[in-house]
Amino acid sequence: MELLKIVKNDPYLKPYEEAILGRYKYYKKREADLAKGSQTLSDFASGYLYFGLHKEAKKWIFREWAPNATDIYLVGTFNDWKETPEYKLTKGKNGVWQIELPEKALKHEDLFKLKVYWNGGCGERIPAWARRVVQDDVTKIFSAQVWAPKSPYKFKVKKFKPNVSPLLIYECHIGMAGEEEKVSSYKEFREKMLPRIAADGYNCVQIMAIQEHPYYGSFGYHVSSFFAASSRFGTPDELKELIDEAHSMGLAVIMDLVHSHAVKNEVEGLGLFDGTPYQYFHDGGRREHRQWDSLCFDYGKNEVLHFLLSNCKYWLEEFKFDGFRFDGVTSMIFRDHGMGSVFGDYGNYYNLNQDGDAICYLTLANQLIHEVNPKAITIAEEVSGMPGIAAKIDDGGIGFDYRLAMGIPDFWIKTIKECRDEDWKPGHILWTLTNRRADEKTINYAESHDQALVGDKTLIFHLADSDMYWHMSRLFDSTYMMDRAIALHKMIRLITVASMNGGYLNFMGNEFGHPEWIDFPREGNGWSYKYARRQWSLVDDKNLKYQYLGDFDKAMLEVVKSERKFNDSYVVVLWDKSDDQVLAFRRKNLVFVFNFHPYNSYTDYGILTEAGKYEMVLNSDDACYGGFGFVDSSQDHFTVPEVPGRGDGKEWLKLYLPSRSAFVLRLSEDV
Repeated sequence: MELLKIVKNDPYLKPYEEAILGRYKYYKKREADLAKGSQTLSDFASGYLYFGLHKEAKKWIFREWAPNATDIYLVGTFNDWKETPEYKLTKGKNGVWQIELPEKALKHEDLFKLKVYWNGGCGERIPAWARRVVQDDVTKIFSAQVWAPKSPYKFKVKKFKPNVSPLLIYECHIGMAGEEEKVSSYKEFREKMLPRIAADGYNCVQIMAIQEHPYYGSFGYHVSSFFAASSRFGTPDELKELIDEAHSMGLAVIMDLVHSHAVKNEVEGLGLFDGTPYQYFHDGGRREHRQWDSLCFDYGKNEVLHFLLSNCKYWLEEFKFDGFRFDGVTSMIFRDHGMGSVFGDYGNYYNLNQDGDAICYLTLANQLIHEVNPKAITIAEEVSGMPGIAAKIDDGGIGFDYRLAMGIPDFWIKTIKECRDEDWKPGHILWTLTNRRADEKTINYAESHDQALVGDKTLIFHLADSDMYWHMSRLFDSTYMMDRAIALHKMIRLITVASMNGGYLNFMGNEFGHPEWIDFPREGNGWSYKYARRQWSLVDDKNLKYQYLGDFDKAMLEVVKSERKFNDSYVVVLWDKSDDQVLAFRRKNLVFVFNFHPYNSYTDYGILTEAGKYEMVLNSDDACYGGFGFVDSSQDHFTVPEVPGRGDGKEWLKLYLPSRSAFVLRLSEDV
């Protein structure tokens, strides 16, 4: 068959063509199996409409899959948490339990759980398909909650088409998005953060920690209830209103989707739901992810695929999310979770260390998501570099739209920590930023939430260290360390954005150089919220230098958005001189020029480029961005011929390049 385009694009994959083809055939077989009796994969992935608690014409109906259970009771505030005959479930085919109740038996905001019995034991369980889970403020116990408001939220924006070329992601966490030392809410985020994100020029909000998780400090990555929006931040309706408001502002909203593992908790989670350790998860040695202290799904089971695929469709349909950033993809696709491999050659991707069922699930998930919403965005958090992650399924890929360029933030930190400024090689920097598969779109980023956590440092902290605490005033003194940090912070982010081929990501607050790390409340810090927040007053204070960085970030995004189909253009290197630490490259009509030298400034520095008039559209050394203002940004630049009659249209663009500065110039049609 005429299939494997990824092999055609990369001849080094030829020895593994059979393996890639086998992977594709297995996906097609599983898809046919699952959709049997249904018209589409989307029809199959509608479990959330069947399982869980539903109100239907004067009655309630509840269903749960628990094949090993011998008895199940619904217990809650409606029956004083006691097992009573009228709330006993009946077991049907394939381990599905069911109960029908009159309308008066349950009411909005009632709390409930399941009391599950199995041979040799019993326990309280929160339903696996619960859509609302809350924690008691006093006892700290979690329970499912009946959510059936008289006036459920109705979306105002009926059809939303994201304008995300390029995709500019603002990664955020609802609970720590406010300035107060507390858990912030969906409502506060909608009112205070969405206008800020839109004004800053981002077009996509990526929200962490949406799925319910027992431990706040897990950053949402130890999920217990996969269908429940975290109640710490508010109600499901308030989350829907947040997404609806974002859409009205032109912002796409994607969520961190955690299908790579699950929390080990048994009462709150799925750990021992029906008394067996292997209902949703692997049995034996593959059950636990020891590094993450969590449980690993068995993607070979149709019931598990039904649960996870239905989960994907649920968030798209019920909440109108525009897609997902899949967490922990590397951990899913390798049997050793990617912990024991260096991925030095292609053989590491096809050596029987791969979990074929997990790869198949991810392919099915991408197929389903784009079937439900063809405009949906899917991003893989994948560090190994496995070929085809972000290639089309019918080309032999796994179907993600983008993959995170996870090596870039590590590269920046390594460069800052280990290289003297005099030894930075701009050409090598650009090579690292563009070292990607040509047929797969990537998300470039200088730093994400990972670099902001306690135990690590953000870029600004690596660059400025303690000077940030004493020398960020615009009115008083400055230091060499602080000037250097501000200059390099802008240059690092600009070259990272300018070299992207798909999208760019920023974690909230990092755009203006937020000075504090993230440390969630825990026993070790006295359960303090001091560092689980963002200090917006710093960037809003016109007397502080944070505003320089925030304004530059906004201007930087505006420049790349101003060039139509920026993502589709090639990075064309115009000048790369390591001794000078000067680099210039072109994307369509934009020319990006960087002088990374720590102290050498250059007068009439020549860069060979297309002949014409160039206007400066961004200058990192402009005083309004905390620079020294050595260059007049309003001055137009005209190229001059290298040799009369050269004939190729290339001429010299002569510029003054201050040390540690970057410019963006646009070729003007008006000459």
